[in-house]
Amino acid sequence: MSHPLSDAQVPERTDADAPQSIRIRWVLVALLVIGGVVNYLDRSNLSVANTTVAKEFDLSSTQMGLLLAAFAWPYALANLPAGYLVDRFGPKRMYAWAAALWSLVSMLSATASSYGFMYAARVALGVAEAPFFTASLKVNQRWFAQHERALPISIVNTGSQIANAIAPPLLTTLMLLLGWRGMFVTIGALGVVLVLVWLRVYRDPTVREQVAILGEASAPPAPEAEAKAKAGWGQLFRQRNTYFMILGAFGIFYTVWVYLTWLPSYLETSRGFSLTATGWLASLPFLCGIAGVLFGGYLSGRLISRGVSAVTSRKIPIAGGAALAAAAVLPVAYVESTPLAMVLLSVGYFAAQVPIGCLWTLASDVAEPHQVASLGAIQNFGGFLGATLAPIVTGSILDATGGSYNLVFLVGGVLLLVGGSSYLFFVKDRRSPKESRA
Repeated sequence: MSHPLSDAQVPERTDADAPQSIRIRWVLVALLVIGGVVNYLDRSNLSVANTTVAKEFDLSSTQMGLLLAAFAWPYALANLPAGYLVDRFGPKRMYAWAAALWSLVSMLSATASSYGFMYAARVALGVAEAPFFTASLKVNQRWFAQHERALPISIVNTGSQIANAIAPPLLTTLMLLLGWRGMFVTIGALGVVLVLVWLRVYRDPTVREQVAILGEASAPPAPEAEAKAKAGWGQLFRQRNTYFMILGAFGIFYTVWVYLTWLPSYLETSRGFSLTATGWLASLPFLCGIAGVLFGGYLSGRLISRGVSAVTSRKIPIAGGAALAAAAVLPVAYVESTPLAMVLLSVGYFAAQVPIGCLWTLASDVAEPHQVASLGAIQNFGGFLGATLAPIVTGSILDATGGSYNLVFLVGGVLLLVGGSSYLFFVKDRRSPKESRA
């Protein structure tokens, strides 16, 4: 099975050199960005409604932490079969099924009348959303050459950051107007529209378009032929890179999910802001996150253009971003000035997002073409193990310390350093020279 050429061997091509039809790939990127926005709004609605739901169901911080984590652990587990299924059946069908299911679950969540029902709904949401980013990675692998991938993957990942930025003010406004139940229904309905548009627009590239993207000698197998290849992920667990990518993603995603699940509550309880003010202030770090994702993709592309290997060009933004994020996050709890705390939180989240697009691109660099989604999913599995623990550990710390966030930020900063180091020192291009050129 052939592979994409190395960066040095791939001729520079632009959309101007390719058939007009190839320009649809940027339409697909735009649709994936919108999909990421809707996907993350569905994830974020409970975080924004954190204190409201906790009051209605009379929940402690530990119970709310468990509820916030109810999405993450099934999402982590479901990533394993999701990656295989995307490799096996393709991104069009898997993405459509996933978006339809998560939209239905979001709307059903609005009918919750007990803690148990809400918990079950969050579990179902985690399973339903698992194929989204692996499907996005597969679309990228089919429509972009290796030397081009960092930017579109980073752009796709801005969808989640756009959602994180607009979620606090948008969802807070919806909640104030419609109640938290109406907010859940509204966001779920957006997903239904997304499914209809995706089914109408998406298609796989033709052989001619693949040749235009990669060159005749290096064009990958057609999607139909690729689907017949073995897409299992069992053999990936016999490779060292897999485990260090799991560990690295765990450390980075942990702190990201402390932001996603507890930032609004932190601003209300520790900094004394009202619900309305919290909605706007919580968006500031997430706006910085949009720039962080794009900067990571830009930096990776610049490094490649200067002759740095693809794998190293991904690792530098990953490790550097994690280190800067740790430096910003660690002192937050010890800063009395609220403006300075917001600056540190914003810098920390910017830096924590620099690695995100590069993480996904790295999976496409080191995996066989028919296992790209599988390796990306396994890495995401590791990340969401961290995402699962983040709200639970944070809630437990808050209950044990009377609401102090000191240890919360300390744990997050240390895990960022662990995650960045795992990628920097232990993830390597272990393929043979022949495979590396592919």
